[in-house]
Amino acid sequence: MSNQNGKTKLITDNRQARFLYEILETYEAGIELTGTEVKSIRAGRINLKDGYALIRNGEAWLINVHISPYEASGQYFNHDPRRTRKLLLHRKEINKLIGQVEQKGLTLVPLKMYFKDSWVKVSIGLAQGKKLHDKRETLKRRQDERDMQRAMKRW
Repeated sequence: MSNQNGKTKLITDNRQARFLYEILETYEAGIELTGTEVKSIRAGRINLKDGYALIRNGEAWLINVHISPYEASGQYFNHDPRRTRKLLLHRKEINKLIGQVEQKGLTLVPLKMYFKDSWVKVSIGLAQGKKLHDKRETLKRRQDERDMQRAMKRW
């Protein structure tokens, strides 16, 4: 995952979100963090699995993302692992998301978190939940692709 503007380093990927949701659009957002949160993220101690984003009062918020407390600091200076964190998006992007989330019944899910230069960025996806038959179809398609690869390898 390289970029012309600077170096990017993937921290974590939410693979479960791509299985549970159909991703319609993706947005890159900055995230407001404390010092101990950044240190924990650098150590890779983050879980995006249960996270989602909401838009309240014209601001985007990342909810239920678990960033483990930093081990080297004391308990007093550490952060709450599941605190609500502010996402940094442009006003036009937020207004566009408000319309789509409220009218179409879509949701915002974090897809991956990465460093872009020295800044922590979150890729959030505008998503629509998949039905059970869609999930089964995805699994079947994946299995068929694996079978084809095995057959080609044997050939």
